[in-house]
Amino acid sequence: MRTINYILTTAVALLAVAGLVDAQTMAGNGAIKKISKSDTEWRKTLTAKQYDVLRKAGTEEAYTGAFWNNHEKGDYFCAGCGLKLFTSATKFDSNTGWPSFYAPVAKNVIETHRDQTFGMDRTEVVCARCGGHLGHVFDDGPEPTGLRYCMNSVALKFAKVGAHK
Repeated sequence: MRTINYILTTAVALLAVAGLVDAQTMAGNGAIKKISKSDTEWRKTLTAKQYDVLRKAGTEEAYTGAFWNNHEKGDYFCAGCGLKLFTSATKFDSNTGWPSFYAPVAKNVIETHRDQTFGMDRTEVVCARCGGHLGHVFDDGPEPTGLRYCMNSVALKFAKVGAHK
């Protein structure tokens, strides 16, 4: 068991050095370390709109967010906890008014749940670290995945290539 833990720890460290993962976010088994805050703590660290979307599963109006029309190269992070979620390399124009991606940076950075609110049957996407609501995923995206991760801009932070978040 020690050998497996050593190998996993070494692998995460090497990926962190290469800039592919943040070693602080990874548990020994490669899973994302969860964070938990009280409602009061979330209200102190998030804007009112971020709180509504990330903690109460709200939605910003189409074509009003900061990133739906962002064409700069860079990375998108969870506005709640800073976990890297998406990159501009997988962003595409979905003509929906929300930033859309065909894949996250890694499968383990997001979680999905069935969402049947408002009389619809959708798949909700949440941050794997803080559980913040990000948006929904649909099966009408481009190749190579055929998926459209339709995210709320207010749930994301953006860092240009070469910049720190």
